[in-house]
Amino acid sequence: MIEEYVVDDRVSHDSHGLGRVTHVDRVCVTVDFGDRSVRVPSPFAKMSKL
Repeated sequence: MIEEYVVDDRVSHDSHGLGRVTHVDRVCVTVDFGDRSVRVPSPFAKMSKL
């Protein structure tokens, strides 16, 4: 099952660390990790919701 995210969800990513979801669309989410924003494509294998 692919996890679903909404704007303002706090997340942890194996490569980028802690961040906050800033945008959600059908195929990816954009996450602000403080020093950069990264588009993370589904199925979000390296990311989990906190």
